[in-house]
Amino acid sequence: MFDWNDLRYLLALAQHGSTLAAGRALGVDPSTVQRRVAELERRIGQSLVKREAAGYRLTEFGREILPHARQVAQAVEALEQHLESARREAIGVVRVTCPEPLVSRLTASGLLDRFHARYPGLRVEFVMSDRYLDLAKGEIDVALRSGDTVDGALIGRKIGDSLWAVYASRGYVARRGQPQAVDDLAQHALVGFDEAMSGHRAAVWLRSVAPAARMAARNDSVLGVLQSVKAGVGIAPLPTAIADAEPELVRVLGPVPELARIWRILTTAELRRTPRVAAFFDFVVEEIDALRPVLTG
Repeated sequence: MFDWNDLRYLLALAQHGSTLAAGRALGVDPSTVQRRVAELERRIGQSLVKREAAGYRLTEFGREILPHARQVAQAVEALEQHLESARREAIGVVRVTCPEPLVSRLTASGLLDRFHARYPGLRVEFVMSDRYLDLAKGEIDVALRSGDTVDGALIGRKIGDSLWAVYASRGYVARRGQPQAVDDLAQHALVGFDEAMSGHRAAVWLRSVAPAARMAARNDSVLGVLQSVKAGVGIAPLPTAIADAEPELVRVLGPVPELARIWRILTTAELRRTPRVAAFFDFVVEEIDALRPVLTG
């Protein structure tokens, strides 16, 4: 198969008669025009142009395919116009739920600025929660979520990995030392989640590996756990993406394989078809390479 984009160079050369003029029209060097047309000829297996003293002219086969090349160009132009029209129609608010610590990291990454520059009619509104809000009930439009997704009504895409390790403050380590293995957690003060977050995977893991350990503090959010650990209250599992960025903290164990999960962008099939949600969803997928360090650290 040939690269359809090469048809642009053939059409420009047919119209202007020289690689210099065709290059000017396309905003490229004459050598690029010559190279791309030659590559098109190689892929097709037929000569398309002849070089003469007065410039280039199409071969007989080149003239045969010229109308088809123009049809392709027209179809691509129509598609681009349709996409641009859909982009202009993308207006309103996209309500996005994610854990609170992620918002500051997303903001600092410049990703939101790039999104708003592309879609000036759209505004992202964050609904920050460590709990899973219900997309199907219309509480939010899009979820950036790590962990297991059992709701079959949702559609999504992997956008990164969520890694967790066990952390303590430098002051805590100086006073109490640090665990050398998971079994040592029972001898340390732990920080965990309250009853409302008892189903969180970190809470479940702590109960399984250190059921008799003393809980020094309980919180209703990952950010609350982070602050307690920074204060030296105890040690706790935390996402590497946020905890590794804290100079006061020391990673004492992990990453913990049992706590690793996938980050996904999720929405419903119905919302996925709306211009505003489609714009945000597709933009996030397009920015996966820039997003991974934000999510994983």
